[in-house]
Amino acid sequence: MPTPDQARLDRIVAEARRNAERRANDYRERALKLYPWVCGRCAREFTRANLQELTVHHRNHNHDDNPADGSNWELLCVYCHDNEHSRQGDYTGVSALEAEDKHAAAKSSPFAGLGSLLKREDP
Repeated sequence: MPTPDQARLDRIVAEARRNAERRANDYRERALKLYPWVCGRCAREFTRANLQELTVHHRNHNHDDNPADGSNWELLCVYCHDNEHSRQGDYTGVSALEAEDKHAAAKSSPFAGLGSLLKREDP
């Protein structure tokens, strides 16, 4: 049986996943209404039978940038979508996800004085 803290964490994670899926479905449904069901790269056509293989690609790689006119989206098949993200990593040297989530470098050096401490001789 999970502890109370673990159960709370499980609920938070489940809610975050539901919210992310809801947002994704929202812009996916809008994109599917705006654009023809054709891959923007390979021109493969899709029907209801294989529509799950058509994805929404964010041109600027920001999944929170979902303008109502769909100007940040393009429909790509799963293969072209994967290729697009691979090309982004090849071009920049980092994946699109890493490029979006830049973290500040550490400003302290916890071992800066370690050398002098190790050289000190005890009497």
